[in-house]
Amino acid sequence: MEGLPGPALFLPIVKEDLMVDIRSQFLGHVKNLGWELSPGQSEQFDRYLQLLLSKNRVINLTALTEEREVYIKHFFDSLTVAKPVPMEEINTVIDVGTGAGFPGLPLKILFPHLRMVLVDSLRKRVGFLRDVIRELKLDQTEAIHGRAEELARQESHRERFDLAVARAVARLPVLAELCLPFVRVGGWFVAMKGPDAERELEEAEGALQRLGGGEVKQEVLFLPEGMGERRLLIVRKLSPTPAAYPRRPGIPAKNPLR
Repeated sequence: MEGLPGPALFLPIVKEDLMVDIRSQFLGHVKNLGWELSPGQSEQFDRYLQLLLSKNRVINLTALTEEREVYIKHFFDSLTVAKPVPMEEINTVIDVGTGAGFPGLPLKILFPHLRMVLVDSLRKRVGFLRDVIRELKLDQTEAIHGRAEELARQESHRERFDLAVARAVARLPVLAELCLPFVRVGGWFVAMKGPDAERELEEAEGALQRLGGGEVKQEVLFLPEGMGERRLLIVRKLSPTPAAYPRRPGIPAKNPLR
């Protein structure tokens, strides 16, 4: 039929319609968690997605390249941390081993009042995080290149945070040694785990007690659209972490506390 455009010309329209649908569903999922995103916050997530997928062509930031999966398995998943934690009491957060910014950056977008510190040991990832912070105009947000074992011994970071979070970084006995030294007494440590968290809980009982942590509470969540199960391990810090911890870089992973 003369005058009709070829199929390829319709692709951008279909793509945009799909993205509108994905965004709309994401907003609904977040609302089910108990929060509503403003148009500005929704735009920040959209821009974050664009920056992530664009930079991912150059350096390995994520194995997920489909937009819907990024929104659910990265953005929504990150926000689940806020469900069991009293966010009205949280002002300072450190994300240890943040990678491409999860869960720290989504939490910062949802709760703009947070002072957020993102820590990663790979300089290229930290460069990407700084680009995102600048593009999204996120104030009180800092990306630091370094090892948790060293940063946690600095006065400016030791026991200075209301909340430490970590996602898929290491097993719980190791994570506890990397994260709890950053948390003030009375603050929180949340480890984001998959469905096999029970064994890690048993392994970490002695380490948590030695590092100042209390009893572990577990929150079981299911990601929307059948995209998996998440277990949040929530620890309240009851006493200061002894000065001996964390040990030198690499030691916690090689010789986990028992």
